[in-house]
Amino acid sequence: MALTLFEKLWQEHLVESSVDGDDLIYIDRIFLHERTGSIALSSLAADGRKVFYPEHVFCVMDHIVDTYPDRTDDTTMPSGRDFIVATREGAREAGLTLFDLDDPRQGIVHVVSPEQGIAQPGLTLVCPDSHTCTQGALGALAWGIGSSEAEHALVTKTLRVKRPGTMRVRFEGELAPGVTAKDMILHLIGRYGAGGASGYAMEFAGSAVEALDIEGRMTLCNMAVEFSAFTGLVAPDSKTIEYLRGRPYAPQGEQWDLAEAHWRGLVSDPDAVFDKELVIDCDTLEPQVTWGTSPQHTVAISGSVPVPRDADNADDKSSATRQELERALQYIGLEQGVPLQGNAIDCAFIGSCTNARISDLRLAAAILRGKQVKKGVRAICVPGSMIVKAQAEAEGLDRIFTDAGFEWRSSGCSMCFYAGGEHFGERERVISTTNRNFESRQGPQTRTHLASPATVAASAIAGAIVDPRGYLPEEYR
Repeated sequence: MALTLFEKLWQEHLVESSVDGDDLIYIDRIFLHERTGSIALSSLAADGRKVFYPEHVFCVMDHIVDTYPDRTDDTTMPSGRDFIVATREGAREAGLTLFDLDDPRQGIVHVVSPEQGIAQPGLTLVCPDSHTCTQGALGALAWGIGSSEAEHALVTKTLRVKRPGTMRVRFEGELAPGVTAKDMILHLIGRYGAGGASGYAMEFAGSAVEALDIEGRMTLCNMAVEFSAFTGLVAPDSKTIEYLRGRPYAPQGEQWDLAEAHWRGLVSDPDAVFDKELVIDCDTLEPQVTWGTSPQHTVAISGSVPVPRDADNADDKSSATRQELERALQYIGLEQGVPLQGNAIDCAFIGSCTNARISDLRLAAAILRGKQVKKGVRAICVPGSMIVKAQAEAEGLDRIFTDAGFEWRSSGCSMCFYAGGEHFGERERVISTTNRNFESRQGPQTRTHLASPATVAASAIAGAIVDPRGYLPEEYR
């Protein structure tokens, strides 16, 4: 019987099926962070339960830590120190691997896991964080869970899960210079709505996906959850194998040879049938920017802010209603029907688990080299991990950012979400490489526009939302 990649991974990890339709799935790896992981670890300790296999559990400080160079356990997040201390003590007591604040490997969980080789093709991996699906870019079956589910996985190495359907999105054609994986996924969500993959495990395929590097594929999979998918996957190939070769937690010696042979077989069978398929033509794809308060509020950079009354006559009633569009426009403070380009910004942010890897910083730096951030614009760059930060500094990228007028930070989830810590100002307009533009996501009443690192860098220079293609240096054209 022909199987999709997801079906193969599910079948390999199926422990038992129940009469009510749920499956018991074996969990290979568990990742925790201090904001939710501390809750799971504290609860286990209170109940007198032990982590079943500590060697397969990893923990990182990332969500509520400050990203200033001289940071300590004290943070701007209310009760932040308590979370950090509780996680540190819980991880040490349980014998877990901890990437602490002073660890040179520290970083955002979904950046650390792949770069350390913890996420691998064919493994199941869970974390109490919605963007765990990022790691599907390596062919891992990875998804976000809650703190109570994390407790169950820590003690039993299993989870009870309702099996999703299968979906394939094929991105065909060739991306033009200045168009990136972030533009691909924003276009997909904008075209089919934020609920377009609800109930499905989604595989990304097609010539444009094959052409992406692994970090670009991570950007795609990172935002699968913004399309309401259970997870996102890319079948492993030679790029995947070379990415993992020699990483600290990757197999070594004979184990590597065995793993590689297995990984190369982790593909959907040619005649496998998906429950749903979509095809996107990338030949004419433009840079994308969100205009509203959901990732589905996306238009091409040459487009205009929508007119809400047009939603009444739309063929696809599954996307935003007229009332939803009117509310989003009121919040974001843009005039309907006007071009998106040219709207002035207050801030520019490059960071998060979506777009803060070394390739993202290289692209942004190439645009910023020799340029200046527009006077009055606050610009911040937060590398995705301390390893990314060190690599960028070894290449001199940090000097390009700072010479242009960006703040250069240490790694963390800083400024990606607002929960009482550091944030952008009230009603400030921010162009950002993050994955969510919900109301008050980056600060109280802050207005966020999602875009690629190229678009953010170019907009920082212009002081307004602009097409990055006019700012690309010759080597990127």
